[in-house]
Amino acid sequence: MQVVYEDNHIIIVSKKAGEIVQGDITGDRTLCEDVKAYIKDRYAKPGAVFLGVVHRLDRPAMGLVIFARTSKALSRLNEMLRVKDKIRKTYWAIVAKRPPRDEDHLEQYLVRNAKNNKTYVAREGVKDAKLAALDYRVVAHSDRYWLLEINLLTGRHHQIRCQLAAMGCPIKGDLKYGAPRSNPDGSISLLARRLEFEHPVSHKQIEVEAPVPADKLWNMLAIMTEAGKERELM
Repeated sequence: MQVVYEDNHIIIVSKKAGEIVQGDITGDRTLCEDVKAYIKDRYAKPGAVFLGVVHRLDRPAMGLVIFARTSKALSRLNEMLRVKDKIRKTYWAIVAKRPPRDEDHLEQYLVRNAKNNKTYVAREGVKDAKLAALDYRVVAHSDRYWLLEINLLTGRHHQIRCQLAAMGCPIKGDLKYGAPRSNPDGSISLLARRLEFEHPVSHKQIEVEAPVPADKLWNMLAIMTEAGKERELM
């Protein structure tokens, strides 16, 4: 866990692959518990520490997670999540197949199967199917891999993983959604890269980025992405 932003009302951390945000049937220690322990130690808090979970991030994924340190911040952040573009989330994903287009808008109906914890593309009108939408663009690539920057427009269960797989481009390491092999560390190559939103209490603009994983492929593609941005500015 790495803290990337904190104040009296919110704390944003970068989650490692394998960490769980909230408790599940495994009983494993959670990121929420780690953040509470951090706050208790850093601020010498007596008694219980309040910490509200604002959103989740899949266990094998990495990147930014927001927690609320006050009930006021929690209620306002929850309301912001229900309004389009109030909290803008940008993800990076590595895929091993070139997408059919370098830039596109994906919109499908998705349905979750709770028994196997997996999401599927469904027809409109299917029971419990919900509309899912995202925009993506290729920002860098090597001979074998493509780095996609994804703007998430809705927040469905396993949405990015399911929609990219349905496009024929499962995320690297994501065996559940069709990747041919796992990553050595058990992660999937999905990073919650950037968050942009108005602070729920102070109303100042918050913009934070997660660090790129310490991995040769991630670092190479990130460097290529930054080089591409510099060329666009020239």
